Amino acid sequence: LSQYCASPTIKALLQSFNDAVDPATDIANFYTNIWNVNTAIGNGLDIWGQIVGVSRYLTTAATNYLGYAEANSVGTAAQPYNQAPFYSGTLATNTFALSDTQYRRLILVKAAANISNLSVPSINTLLRAEFGTSDGTNPYGQAYVIDNLDMTFTYYLKFVPSALQLAIINNSGVFPRPAGVQMLVANL
Repeated sequence: LSQYCASPTIKALLQSFNDAVDPATDIANFYTNIWNVNTAIGNGLDIWGQIVGVSRYLTTAATNYLGYAEANSVGTAAQPYNQAPFYSGTLATNTFALSDTQYRRLILVKAAANISNLSVPSINTLLRAEFGTSDGTNPYGQAYVIDNLDMTFTYYLKFVPSALQLAIINNSGVFPRPAGVQMLVANL
């Protein structure tokens, strides 16, 4: 009603309500924590992972332990001295949750793989992106793929990969498998 348009009390009430429900902070938090993949955290990264098709949780290979033949009965392979740690009980799981930084990198590499032609040069670019740094250096060593020209290809890692790095190559679904019969991972 026009008779109340200049009422200081009603204007103060409306301004107070507007300040209380101002969505600017929520919109900024949504953009930072979910929408922008470079700054997303936690659930925001999990949403991005679902969008590109990669999980935060990776299954690693079973760990080998120091032991004798009876160690094989608990599902681990017995290894000699200086080759494996002592067995300390049953493994709860072989599943590893990636940190936000690791998962963000994997999401970006998977997004690039989704739009890539998956030729050998593009797979090599993906390997450099996953195992390298933002300035193009590789703290681990070289990683590349070679087409063996017999419907197989081999991932060459010139470093000793961790169980997590092997899980990223073998189990994450980011790096493609050949249309042929076999994929090999070799470290030199």
